[in-house]
Amino acid sequence: MLLYSCKPVKTEKKQKGDDVDTEKLLQGISAGDKASLEQLYLRTSSAVYGFALSILKNAHDAEDVLHDCYIAVWENAAGYRPQGKPLAWILTITKNLCMQLLRGRKRSSELAEDDWEPYFTDADSISVEDRCIIGLCMEKLDDTERQIVSLHAITGLRHREIASILGLPLSTVLSKYTRALKKLRKHLQ
Repeated sequence: MLLYSCKPVKTEKKQKGDDVDTEKLLQGISAGDKASLEQLYLRTSSAVYGFALSILKNAHDAEDVLHDCYIAVWENAAGYRPQGKPLAWILTITKNLCMQLLRGRKRSSELAEDDWEPYFTDADSISVEDRCIIGLCMEKLDDTERQIVSLHAITGLRHREIASILGLPLSTVLSKYTRALKKLRKHLQ
């Protein structure tokens, strides 16, 4: 199955009721509805790509995982059990694919500044100067901090959900998030 694009699509910040709608899309996918897969992709691809990029630190690998994730969703949607956290389920698939790729290659490369650009180019409210500043700021964070900030700021996940996805205690996620924000504030001053 080939998806429409291997690039993330601009998505809106998570809203109340999105989980219910996303679960309905997963039910449609489990019934073989390709239109549901398309809607799910449009709704979640930015979050999947951003999370994969934060782990892999390579835009091409993140695009491959993006594609593979939706193939896995298509093949395994029937196995999803509605628990109110469909995006967490999808991001867990993403994480597993990333880990599989890293184990297979036994490497990780540095994240190029340009690779953060897709997050911000579609945001109309962010100026070119702000994009440059955000890119520089993201470089100041370690891998885990960058993942936590990305998952919270870009996908709108709550800290408890992030802890579950990353396999970290909630207290660790909260402290790393706070520490990352302090680093970012310090760098901006």
